[in-house]
Amino acid sequence: MDIFEKLLKHMGPIGEHSDRAHGYFAFPKLEGEIGPRMNFRGKEKVIWSLNNYLGLANHPEVRATDAKAAADYGLATPMGARMMSGNTNYHEKLEKELSDYMGKEDTTLLNYGYQGIMSAIDAICNRHDVIVYDAECHASILDGLRLHPGKRYVFKHNDIADCEKQLQRAEQLIKGTPGGILVVTEGVFGMAGDQGKLKEIVGLKERYQFRLMVDDAHGFGTMGKTGAGTGEEQGVQDQIDLLFNTFAKSGASIGAFMSGDKAIINFLRYNMRSQIFAKSIPLPLVIGHLKRVELMRKHPEMKAKLWSNVNKLQQGLRDRGFNIGRTNSPVTPIYLQGDIPEATAMCLDLRENYNIFCSIVVYPVIPKGQIIYRLIPTAAHSDEDIELTLKAFTETKEKLDKKVYEVAEIPMV
Repeated sequence: MDIFEKLLKHMGPIGEHSDRAHGYFAFPKLEGEIGPRMNFRGKEKVIWSLNNYLGLANHPEVRATDAKAAADYGLATPMGARMMSGNTNYHEKLEKELSDYMGKEDTTLLNYGYQGIMSAIDAICNRHDVIVYDAECHASILDGLRLHPGKRYVFKHNDIADCEKQLQRAEQLIKGTPGGILVVTEGVFGMAGDQGKLKEIVGLKERYQFRLMVDDAHGFGTMGKTGAGTGEEQGVQDQIDLLFNTFAKSGASIGAFMSGDKAIINFLRYNMRSQIFAKSIPLPLVIGHLKRVELMRKHPEMKAKLWSNVNKLQQGLRDRGFNIGRTNSPVTPIYLQGDIPEATAMCLDLRENYNIFCSIVVYPVIPKGQIIYRLIPTAAHSDEDIELTLKAFTETKEKLDKKVYEVAEIPMV
């Protein structure tokens, strides 16, 4: 069979709906300045789908810094991979700033978060090593695990007893070999919004020998007294061996970084294939990141405003009887019951008649018969945005419960 013909016969569980979903439910286009109000198909909507937690995307100092750096250096500078010809004083300055902020000895920049954490797992673990990981880890971590030639054991989400059970299995497997154990979890889980049980996992180090890697993409800038993340929030930042963060969320940019002890970060710097064989981060982004980190550290009121909005939105939903699960972070899921056609009809109503735009999650990401709306409050949202949204969800849930949205298939839009 022609390999392309095989692909086109089975577009995948999401792709099979592409003829109806494309451009609306999938690959929508938001236009205008990034913020809590943007245009979708020519109409202004309240936007709850952007990880612009601190409102930095259109902060005047950020925009000015980005524009000046682009004018001064262009997007080509520096050319080449960082190891060969793409290093600059600015790159090294950013790494030092981030190390100080994270409370770690050293930091290495990563071109992209997704490929960066995959590559870190690949560099650290060989066929003798065992990886123990949380069942709800991000897709980038799962793809990194696919690169691992050795064994991996998954523990039930945030289940410390099961984590310990998997550690026991791992210890038995590596006995008499040159292998070690890497535990991987998240600071804040991006779908449910609950924090990883970092303190409890760190406590297992008293009985088991392992190193801990934490993906804190959603915690960076939002969690902890200074915004240094979930480790700071839980008082265990110094006991996280490798701390991964991205600029794609609170930083409102692109790129990522890994922080930890100097020796292991230097090992990663010289062994991560995704960095050795890829172009260095362009200088305008690096200079822009420096400004973003400066603002995060100097202006705690941004995080305070974020959390004020988080509390108003989440409490408002709870008061109205909505199930928002176990979130204890800004990530705000709303759990409802319904199939894909119902979910898309409700989403259509929210967008077209209530002017509320938020991300919808259905099968195959979650089990059939369930709907999750995932709202991301930011420091830029207003009380009016929150009240409009609470009203819209109250009314559309009533319609959902009354079977108003029962349709045979995804509606055409």
